Amino acid sequence: VRHVEMMRKILSDYHNNLNELGKCSIDDLCHYKGIGPAKAISILAASELGKRRKEEEVKERKKILSSCDVYQYFYPLMCSVKKVLLLNQASKVIDRVKISAGGLAATAVDIRCILREALMKRAVSMALCHNHPSGSLRPSREDDCLTEHLDKAAKIMNIRLIDHVILTDGKYYSYADEGRI
Repeated sequence: VRHVEMMRKILSDYHNNLNELGKCSIDDLCHYKGIGPAKAISILAASELGKRRKEEEVKERKKILSSCDVYQYFYPLMCSVKKVLLLNQASKVIDRVKISAGGLAATAVDIRCILREALMKRAVSMALCHNHPSGSLRPSREDDCLTEHLDKAAKIMNIRLIDHVILTDGKYYSYADEGRI
């Protein structure tokens, strides 16, 4: 309680204006009984953090409306990894989740783990994405099977699989664009 009263007094002396408080010096704050250099620095640091937070732009979540959006989002991030992009009601990214690490020929994916992540993050839709380091855009039999099983399982949970995108260097294959989802 004593600290709260002290801060109210200090703020009052600076016209309840955090910008004015942030401009004062450590010595100015040390004139208050109970404020030493360490507390003064903490107060000014907190004031500076508040100012910087206010000045920062709110980072807008990326909206995913097409296979090209999925490709552009994931391409810089991919390296023999399967990931799922979880989206909210407005098709904006909630999170991206690594669902497997690649081997030389294939990767194992547990559909239950994908759905668990989607449910935990309250996603209403998702896009699966992985790369083919070989450069081949042709989906494998395993890719087709995973897409089919994930689509069916997600529908049961009222989550929509909007796409499965396979990336290569500079190109991509989209199950949605090909009418396969």
